[in-house]
Amino acid sequence: MNEQVIEQYNAPAALKVIAKVISYIFHPLFIPTYVYFFLTQAFPYEFSGMLGSDAGFRTIVVFINTAFFPGVAVFLLWRLKFIESIFLKSQKERIAPYMIVMVFYWWLWYLSKNFTDQPFELRVFFLGTFLTTPVALVLNNFFKISMHAIGVGCAAAFIAILAFVKSVDMTAAVAVSLLIAGLVCTARFLVSDHTNRDVYAGLILGIVCQLVAAYFTF
Repeated sequence: MNEQVIEQYNAPAALKVIAKVISYIFHPLFIPTYVYFFLTQAFPYEFSGMLGSDAGFRTIVVFINTAFFPGVAVFLLWRLKFIESIFLKSQKERIAPYMIVMVFYWWLWYLSKNFTDQPFELRVFFLGTFLTTPVALVLNNFFKISMHAIGVGCAAAFIAILAFVKSVDMTAAVAVSLLIAGLVCTARFLVSDHTNRDVYAGLILGIVCQLVAAYFTF
């Protein structure tokens, strides 16, 4: 841990600023919205059952359920003094947010099972993201697993799964998802107090949960 803190302190200021920007842009709460929006652009024909701007509206619904409401909940926890910071710096502060996100992710997965106007594979993604929350909550008792790494691990694994099941070339999408995962994990090394174990465990958890979800969904 001490060695990692020294490395972060010695990192160039400009590099740390870039790392913070990357961490904010690819905050784990935003990942489900990014994935959903990507699908609407990459496979618009699979959303053909939606009328007019319904696809865009559904993207907003995903954002509200996976980012806005959980974000507001964390803000309220902070204002009510249940947690010391909205950045959830300690393992104890992350317990309630994990439970809150778990409920919203479960609800979105439950709803996705009944949607016939969007790609079937979304059930895999929503189930995978839901599965990460109880596991991460348990692991949080032992070490501060990286939420950012979990998020990008889920996204990268899901894009890779799509590459196997879709009859289109997704080489670029897979490459970009892996690049983003690498950038986010590197950023967490630079501007957080996470250890190697925290980040690598988060990445592996995201990947494994997506694979488990795919196994039980397809």
